Amino acid sequence: MKRAVLTLLAVGFLGAAVHAETYTIDPYHSSVSFKIKHVIGKVTGKFDKFTGSFDYDPAHLDKAGAEATIDAASVDTGIEKRDNHLRTPDFFDAQKFPTLTFKSTGVTDVNGNGAKLHGDLTMHGVTKPVVLDLEIEGVAKDPMGNTRAGATATGHVSREDFGIGPTSGPMAGMVGQDVEISIEVEGTQKK
Repeated sequence: MKRAVLTLLAVGFLGAAVHAETYTIDPYHSSVSFKIKHVIGKVTGKFDKFTGSFDYDPAHLDKAGAEATIDAASVDTGIEKRDNHLRTPDFFDAQKFPTLTFKSTGVTDVNGNGAKLHGDLTMHGVTKPVVLDLEIEGVAKDPMGNTRAGATATGHVSREDFGIGPTSGPMAGMVGQDVEISIEVEGTQKK
């Protein structure tokens, strides 16, 4: 079935001379957010400053790629005191490790507009492989004539894998290990 879908996609684009285009992430229409358990509830947050780009060819989703840099100090949970604590060596240590980076390494399990996006996430000085569920929203022209593409990526990482937050003692149980990641990206095609 998967092969049939890919074949139909390829046939549909044969005469269109489609090739991968590079899109610059539009930070005003994109978001990088997370959710983590705290004692019994969940805390949500986001990063307000990030840059990046992605390559996308509708005929060859398996050739897509992405890279992004996130400003660790831009963490925002809506509570200044907590955000300031998250910037300290207890968590992100934003002064020593000012950025989080993601660089894709491949795409698998293509199914229509969905796929698995594999990449290396570097956070708190530690690099680990991650897999995100990717859904391509499509391509459209905006009113100014720019070509835009959009995608959603979601997944999970363990904060302990990156050495973030308490890992032992009574405080370790207050903050969950699993971090839910949600990324909404809209990019403008580079000219």
